[in-house]
Amino acid sequence: MGRSTFEGPILAGDNRFGPQRDVGTTVLSQYAFLNFATTTAGTAGYGGGSTIFINSNGIPNNIATIYAPQAGVFSNTGPTTGTTPTADASGTIYRGAVFLLPASSYIQDIIIDSVLNAYDGSTNATTLNAYASNAFNTGTTPLYGASGAITTYSGSANVPVRTAMTFTQAQYGNAQSTLQDVQNIQPGQQPTWFSQVVVTLKFTTASLSTPTAGQVGITVRYVQADTNIGNSTTYPYGNFD
Repeated sequence: MGRSTFEGPILAGDNRFGPQRDVGTTVLSQYAFLNFATTTAGTAGYGGGSTIFINSNGIPNNIATIYAPQAGVFSNTGPTTGTTPTADASGTIYRGAVFLLPASSYIQDIIIDSVLNAYDGSTNATTLNAYASNAFNTGTTPLYGASGAITTYSGSANVPVRTAMTFTQAQYGNAQSTLQDVQNIQPGQQPTWFSQVVVTLKFTTASLSTPTAGQVGITVRYVQADTNIGNSTTYPYGNFD
């Protein structure tokens, strides 16, 4: 099986130029799978822990760094660590994943797949909420979207639930073009920027209980913006394909 990795958006179509130009931009995705029965970092399905989120592109899942958003402001010291997720506490537990997207991406949707029976081996969480922002977020105006409360399940049937995040008008506008949040500095190169998307999972429980069972999948689907395309009357339209 072959693999290609390169910079820049992927355009596909039959006509590259002129009024019948029909190229489209490929939809990309990143996926994180959290299995709360897996408690060892660096193993497939590692679900994180108290104050620990995982990175979406880990091979396999590793502990993620949540960066402090830089909002496009250059710093020759590079990115710094941001807010640490809240520790497990009675009634509320946070887990999550960090996604790094090309800056100015268009987020199409964020999907949460959950199987949450026997959340701690014997007890179910009562609800699950998910928040997408550019930092750890406990539900206070998340930047990119949120889910309504996902009700978990009683009994022994492990019934999966798929929920797509919804957007307010402001969140939808933000999702059209993600922010320049994280600066990547490589020796001898100009700094580049990434958009940081942190998906925070908030579990509401009857009492303190560290997850030891249940799974959550998080899918972020997005389009990388073609920032070189110009428009129909202004250079460089059609010259960067």
